[in-house]
Amino acid sequence: MPQKNHEKAAEHNQEAAKHHKAASKHASEGNYEKAAHHAQAAHGHQQKANDHSSKAASKYAEKAGTMKKEDADEGVMQDNGHSRKP
Repeated sequence: MPQKNHEKAAEHNQEAAKHHKAASKHASEGNYEKAAHHAQAAHGHQQKANDHSSKAASKYAEKAGTMKKEDADEGVMQDNGHSRKP
């Protein structure tokens, strides 16, 4: 369910923000080991947030129809990222 994915993405983004702030604080104090720890934790939360966000977007695309279907309707084919007429 997309709403649940949005909630999870928001939670992970909030956790990432907390870790980024902690990393900044420790770096300004010269404690780079702790800064690195918090930066890594922030990165993990950001990845999880991105995963949940992607899942939510996929659910919407399934319900609304995909770009591939729209492109096919217009007679446009994708070839290595470039649009071309068949």
